[in-house]
Formats: sequence, structure tokens, C-alpha cells
Amino acid sequence: MTSDAALPDLADAISPNLLYLRRYARALTGSQSTGDAYAAATLEAVLADETAFDRSLSPKVALFRVFHIIWHSGGAPSEGRENGLRAAAKKHLDKLTANTREALLLSTVEEFAIKDIAEIMDVSVEDADKLVKTAYREMEDAVAGKVMIIEDEAIIAMDLEFLVSESGHRVTGIARTHDDAVNLGRKDPPDLILADIQLADNSSGIDAVTDLLKALGPVPVIFITAFPERLLTGERPEPAFLITKPFTETQVRTAVSQAMFFSSTETLRA
Repeated sequence: MTSDAALPDLADAISPNLLYLRRYARALTGSQSTGDAYAAATLEAVLADETAFDRSLSPKVALFRVFHIIWHSGGAPSEGRENGLRAAAKKHLDKLTANTREALLLSTVEEFAIKDIAEIMDVSVEDADKLVKTAYREMEDAVAGKVMIIEDEAIIAMDLEFLVSESGHRVTGIARTHDDAVNLGRKDPPDLILADIQLADNSSGIDAVTDLLKALGPVPVIFITAFPERLLTGERPEPAFLITKPFTETQVRTAVSQAMFFSSTETLRA
């Protein structure tokens, strides 16, 4: 049991890494609510037994290691009867080699070194490296579809279009404003939406996505922002998939592959 005197020090070690744990948990589960539930369970486990938080490791690695234990002890989350896109997602996920998805997200989204991934997942460095490489191959081969890009910065939009196309998907078009996005989405309905938060006409990418989902129905969404801490506050509905600017090629490829697997359409309210 943790002593009261130890709590402030433990809190100082954990607090800076909560944002990243929640981001990872949401990407792993494909859901804001389920991801946050696993993150909360991780904190409860650490508070119940401080020895679970290995202080010989960096605070972030130690926290993610506890999460990994909680994740595997509880199994993959279930949110009731699965149908539609979520059922299709589960079908794809069931074909993946065990632990590859976790290893890939830890490597690309959270940018852990292979040795840290090995510590988190309690495997050898060689096995961690194999898991990441296997995940790249399996994820990119599993699902292909139509992707709509909502981005007002031309260079970033071109980079996203290239990365999405190179991953085997078809880009339906690039929208720079709210109205452009809604019109493009209705003209050529996408399988996934990749959206910036702030658009050229000072409109909200969040509003554009919300309006698109009303018209199109369930579609996976990835939001892009330079300020993730403003979105992942836990105070309102938030995106399950989030890319931080400046992004890397592997982050985009991984996020797109993950989002194609899941039917999450959770968005922010303005």
C-alpha cells in the first residue's frame, strides 16, 4: 500500500506522462471512453501498490509498463454487441500477430526506443524489434480505402496526400474550409477522414467533421493539431485518434491503419 508521504513524489513522476498514456490507450482501443478507462485502471493500480511503478525505469516507461500489465490482464475491451465497422475491425484485428499493435503504437505514436518497448512489454529487445516490423507489414496490408483530407496548409496537405496514397489508400480530395469539406464528403463519401483543427477561413475542422458525420454516418476520424494538450483534457468528448504537428511519416501511416480498423467517430464539441 502506498504511504501518504510518497504520493506527492509519485504524482510528480506520473502527471507529465498522463497525456501520452491516454493518447496511447485511445489509439490502442479505438475509443475515448474505453482508453480512458484503461488509463484510470493503470493509475488505480499504481496508487494501490507503489511497487508496481518500477523506479529503476524512466517514469514514462514505468507507467506504460503498468498499463501493459493491466491491458493484458483484462483482455481487449468489449463495448457490447459488435456490428458494422466495429465488427469488421475486430475481424481484421483477430488476424494480427499477438502484441504487434501495441509494439507499433509504442514505437511510432509514442516514439519509444526499442529497448524501452522491450521493458514495457517484458520481452527481449530482439522480440520487440520483430513485433514492430511485423506490425508494419500486417497493418498496411490489412485495410485499404478512401481517405478525405481536411487541411488548409498546402505543404502539409501534400505531405498527407503522399503518405496516404503510398500506404495504398485513395485520397478523395483535399478541403481547406468547412464548406469545402462538407461538399467534398457528400460528393465522394470517404472511409476515413483526416482533419486539421483550424481551417483557412477560421472555421473549425471539428465542426466540419461533426457535420460530415451527420450526413455520412459512422466514419473513422483522425484529428491533427499542434496543441494536443488543449484537446486531451478529459473534460469533454475527445478524438480517439490524434496526430500531433509536426508529425512523422510513421505516425501518419500508423494512425491511418489504426483508424481504418476501428469505427470510432467520437469528436469534440465546439
